[in-house]
Amino acid sequence: MRDYLIHWIRLDNFEEAKRAISRIGSDLGGVAQMAGKPLGRALKIENVPLPAALILKQEMLSVGGDAAVHRDVIVHKIEATDVLLLGTVRQLNHLAQKLQAQPFGLKELGLKLKLALKGLEPPQERVLSCRDRELVLGKRTLVMGILNVTPDSFSDGGKYVDLKDALCQAEQMIKDGADLLDIGGESTRPGVVPISAEEEWRRLEPVLKELIPGISVPVSVDTYKAEVAEKALAAGAHIINDIRGLQGDPDMARVAGKYHAPVIAMYNQEGTDYHHLIGDMLAFFRKSIQLAEENGLTGDQIIIDPGIGFGKTREQDLEVMSRLEEFKTLGHPILLAASRKRVIGNVLDLPVDQRVEGTIATSVIGAAAGVDMIRVHDVLENRRAVDMADAIYRKMRGRNFEGA
Repeated sequence: MRDYLIHWIRLDNFEEAKRAISRIGSDLGGVAQMAGKPLGRALKIENVPLPAALILKQEMLSVGGDAAVHRDVIVHKIEATDVLLLGTVRQLNHLAQKLQAQPFGLKELGLKLKLALKGLEPPQERVLSCRDRELVLGKRTLVMGILNVTPDSFSDGGKYVDLKDALCQAEQMIKDGADLLDIGGESTRPGVVPISAEEEWRRLEPVLKELIPGISVPVSVDTYKAEVAEKALAAGAHIINDIRGLQGDPDMARVAGKYHAPVIAMYNQEGTDYHHLIGDMLAFFRKSIQLAEENGLTGDQIIIDPGIGFGKTREQDLEVMSRLEEFKTLGHPILLAASRKRVIGNVLDLPVDQRVEGTIATSVIGAAAGVDMIRVHDVLENRRAVDMADAIYRKMRGRNFEGA
């Protein structure tokens, strides 16, 4: 009796499916046709009006997939419903094409569906222009080193308020493998008393003016004030990192657009109440993206930060980190900033100065999920960790995979 060997092949994206089918020896003309068939996707669309939901259900069934809707849709007793599209990549792409001819805003949905599906594929290497510096995205997980020139930051407050100490730390982080630096002049820890724009700039100005001309990596400025951002960009800063996602200061998006500087839009909210955790966060980011786009920024110039430690409980922070890949549907680079955060201290019951290993764990999870950047205090340790993670996840499950 013949002993048949069966084993599971993990296929997470279109390129992996094409390679697996090609290795079987299938006809090259049929590889592309088959590659989308084994890739299952579940895409959720929230608050869809009843007429549009009925069309989505019908069209999804017509392409061989399915769509989960509220039970009252069939009897027309509901005005709107969430819709969960269930199908293969091939079926969903077919659906996106068919929606181009439908009413009720479904044409726009079809375009967004195509963008979401593209976001779930491995990113191609590309260059992000940061004014007079560049970052290569898609090749490896980039490491952003944190430099706080504040007296009261939760982790390293007071350590680098002296200019000489700040410059030495910056040089050390670059030596340790930082791809870019994030300079902060105001603590954003919970319960902190805000400072004026004048005081924040007083802390930042000497560091930026000494640092920017002397290093080769891009410099990001961590501020939510447009006045400070404009002064920093005028001084040569390359990126603005806004913990309020461009939605705090109404002039922030305009300032970033004026200098054509990439922005990091972090998720933030008051309190921890959500309708749907990820859905609410995605809606927030869509508003941030719209603000950035209205001011001339596009694509990779808009970087998404899920905001670990802001407006979320411990359990919500953990859930977000377990679902990082879902933010890829936005079609923009993702930054994970969990370094030494409270969630790590709560899980491990450790003080701030003993959270290196916990931070490394989050960085590896981020690399495995395909985030583009991690923001960390301990550059050397995290650089080594994500380099190893990239060797496993980005390369062996990416375009260089040569497995069975």
